[in-house]
Amino acid sequence: MRILIAEDDEALARFVCQGLEAEHYSVDVVSDGEQARTAATEFEYDVVILDLNLPKLDGVSVLRHLRSKKPSVPVLVLTQRTRVEDRVQCLDTGADDYVPKQLSPTSLDILHIRSDLVAKIRAAAQSRKSLPDRVLSRKPPRSSAIERWDEGSLTAPAIVALGTSTGGPKALQEILPLFPRGLSVPILIVQHMPPGFAGPFAQRLNTLCSVTVREATHREPIQPGVVYIAPAGVHMSVERLSDSRAVICLDTHPEDCLHIPSVDVLMNSVAGAFRNLALGVIMTGMGSDGAEGMQSIYRQGGLTLGQDEATCIVYGMPRACAELGILTRVVPLSQIPAQILQAIRYRRRA
Repeated sequence: MRILIAEDDEALARFVCQGLEAEHYSVDVVSDGEQARTAATEFEYDVVILDLNLPKLDGVSVLRHLRSKKPSVPVLVLTQRTRVEDRVQCLDTGADDYVPKQLSPTSLDILHIRSDLVAKIRAAAQSRKSLPDRVLSRKPPRSSAIERWDEGSLTAPAIVALGTSTGGPKALQEILPLFPRGLSVPILIVQHMPPGFAGPFAQRLNTLCSVTVREATHREPIQPGVVYIAPAGVHMSVERLSDSRAVICLDTHPEDCLHIPSVDVLMNSVAGAFRNLALGVIMTGMGSDGAEGMQSIYRQGGLTLGQDEATCIVYGMPRACAELGILTRVVPLSQIPAQILQAIRYRRRA
């Protein structure tokens, strides 16, 4: 693969470059935003690694330009910025993933940075290699026929567990505002995010939505009509205390998961606690997190809904579920809220 690194810290750029070349990648390095914009536009790269703090042109401007000109090129953001607004803006603009530079004068965590980048580069390449630009840039259909569930044989779900990663922040901002205030079920979401993102992201969603959206806290009761976002760095699961009472559990175990929080951990717990009353939703994202959990929900008799390939930014996580044959239904992003509302037999009040 051919990779472009836009990084003005010469020592860090050299170290990352050496690590990537050791993985047999072809690497070009530029040191300012104007060079990055020109190189990424004029040449073909499989992945662009972009620092936000660049001279001449900031990284967000470069990212915005790339998303308009080359929407299929994965962009991984590498930055030391600590302001949450910068991080959320980065994801809003279309970054595929985020690798924080946790650097200090006495401790350079660059070994972790390099291994993290290599893992995410591999995931980006694997997830996007079969998707041409025309598919990646295709918008969800404005309107199309909504396939209805067979309510006669359907047990209405009591909880929704949703997993997403790359492309998820934008997708969630599109679909969550479509849920009504009178939603009769809770929605629990694992969105892969670095530390410091989940709380402000939940607050932003809450301002856009009729339902309440908040970052989950340990042992809080699960309530209908509330959307819970898993915090970064801990797994979110559910414990069902009775038919009508359940609570959220936050824990760092298991520690050997590729992602913390993990979609699999959430969905496995939901499948165990709610069995055929669970509805699992898998959306855009790199890798295969969620495939095991969706399979658990499917085997327990719950419903499983997958985002289709055409409307995914990265068709990795839904692809893994589709290949297992465990999706009850596959729909465009724009249809996911309607499918959930029909499944739970939501009726709008007159």
